[in-house]
Amino acid sequence: MRILLDTHIALWLIAGSDRINSIRDIILADENDIYISAASWWELAIKIGVGKFAGNLSEIRAAARTSGFIELPVTGEHTETVLQLPPVHKDPFDRILVAQAITEPMRLMTADNKLEAYSELIWKIK
Repeated sequence: MRILLDTHIALWLIAGSDRINSIRDIILADENDIYISAASWWELAIKIGVGKFAGNLSEIRAAARTSGFIELPVTGEHTETVLQLPPVHKDPFDRILVAQAITEPMRLMTADNKLEAYSELIWKIK
């Protein structure tokens, strides 16, 4: 299965947070390919730049690569899919992740309740 991680899920995994205990086996399963969008890196870069997140983006990206996560670029096709999304969620980063999941297709793993309304591809974790 191809799984795209929402930014917060990726950070929890990289940090080894207990919040991912319920999904650890899924993430580690050999048959699953785990993706992190370049949009997540962009979101973190903005948050780091304005002081809303303390972290080193280069180190976070390196940890993701070491963990075997695949970086998913944002394409023009993904951006066109954003235009087809209903206005369920206003966050542009969440909207592009949903569009990527729909376009590729792949499951988007998130803890965000609002995203479930977009597609059956949204995988809400607890």
